[in-house]
Amino acid sequence: MPDNLSENQIRIFDTTLRDGEQAPGCSMTLSEKLRVAKALSELNVDIIEAGFPAASPGDFESVKAIADRNFGPVICGLARCNAADIERVHAAVKGADNHRIHVFVATSAIHREYKLKMAKDEIIKSAVGAIKIARELCDDVEFSPEDASRTELSYLAEVVSAAIEAGASTVNIPDTVGYTVPAEFNRLFCYLKEHVARINEITLSVHCHNDLGMAVANSLAAVGAGARQIECTINGIGERAGNCSLEEAVMAIKTRSEFFGVCTKIDTTRLYPTSRLVSNITGMHPPRNKAIVGENAFSHEAGIHQHGMLQHASTYEIMRPEDVGLSHSNLILGKHSGRHAFRDRAKELGFELDDFEINRAFQDFKKLADKKKDIYDGDIESIIMNASGSASGPWSLKSLEIQTHTDQPATATVTLVGEDGVDVSESAHGDGPVAAALQALERATGVDMILLNFELHSASSGEDAQGEVTVTVEINGQIFRGRGASVDIVEAGCRAGLEVMNRTLRRRARGETNADSTQSAHATI
Repeated sequence: MPDNLSENQIRIFDTTLRDGEQAPGCSMTLSEKLRVAKALSELNVDIIEAGFPAASPGDFESVKAIADRNFGPVICGLARCNAADIERVHAAVKGADNHRIHVFVATSAIHREYKLKMAKDEIIKSAVGAIKIARELCDDVEFSPEDASRTELSYLAEVVSAAIEAGASTVNIPDTVGYTVPAEFNRLFCYLKEHVARINEITLSVHCHNDLGMAVANSLAAVGAGARQIECTINGIGERAGNCSLEEAVMAIKTRSEFFGVCTKIDTTRLYPTSRLVSNITGMHPPRNKAIVGENAFSHEAGIHQHGMLQHASTYEIMRPEDVGLSHSNLILGKHSGRHAFRDRAKELGFELDDFEINRAFQDFKKLADKKKDIYDGDIESIIMNASGSASGPWSLKSLEIQTHTDQPATATVTLVGEDGVDVSESAHGDGPVAAALQALERATGVDMILLNFELHSASSGEDAQGEVTVTVEINGQIFRGRGASVDIVEAGCRAGLEVMNRTLRRRARGETNADSTQSAHATI
């Protein structure tokens, strides 16, 4: 066990910005990645895997920007076992006071034969060489044998032994394709503990995918066998069915501390706000029945359950909503509420906003309060998310008029206000009100786009609930995502489309071509 890690402390290695972002539709802009990195530091994760710098120039720049901010956690970058990748990672992460280089190579028979076409000894030589190169640049080096759960145990032990001898300070055991089951994975870790001589000198890590729905269970099984780092993502996002969910693993360890006998440094009251931030940025909202952060996680409808809850909350709740950043009270603000009450409520919900952000969000709150009788926590969260992440200028929506008739095309008229204060109005027809509104926006801004996906999510309950809309569009062959919120879903869609158009116009003004596009290459472990 490394000197700086106590026997019962589990390091949380968050890979939302690397493995999580690889999920289709989850790529993030630089500003979005910085917001997530800041939230992860406030959550108190130990390590942030900020990206795969060799994947694209944009990924390199985002990892470097996060490292240079020095948020607090160790900043890590992923590299294949070659000098170019490793040097690229070091150049990106070296600005952080604490940084790590993470190298990987596949070890399973199926990967050796069909992907790498390399013999066992060649793979070990590649891993050892890469670790030694990384150690010349950085003291903190992690190694992952990709597809470890399908690798022969004796060979896996040989690879891990070689990695430790070469200087790896963390060895991660990935269930890359979500194939293993808890009992089997526990035995794998026990085998390594018994057959690798110096394994107690390094940190054993676990990285699980959720293809069979067991990523969290497998990760916890590994902890039971001696793993002291869990690699996970917010909301469990990631390749295919996703990764081990950070909030589920952390709350399992906290709630069942007497069973696991370990702990984390995570500030669990930040779990829900961080979940909301990531879902808002990626457009991937957790299912209502998602553990810990789903809308139903602390809801009770059955009469027997409600009766029990009224007698004592512990009858049907094993966690308090406050423990994960949710409030017991839900309905507290209205149009007569003041700025101070709004700031306090935002703070209770886990948001730390500066004066500029509070002022902008409060203005949106007052506008919404004129439209809705009751303001729910979800409404406030939606306001803050959209206010803090909204793209400024060159256009803002002044008004939207929609006309629809049965069996006739819809007509939309939008009026935009430019940065110079001049209004521009355009009208268009479409198969529906959303299509008509977006076409009118295209005419007004001069930005042509193809709508690929339109997602609607209710921010709160009730007939007048705010609709949060995420649009995925294609502009000049590149994929972009925009968000908007309103009690009118057409207006929300219009605002989401306008956000993308504003970003596109700003990029054009700066002469950029791909700053917000999806990254060009991915790596998975």
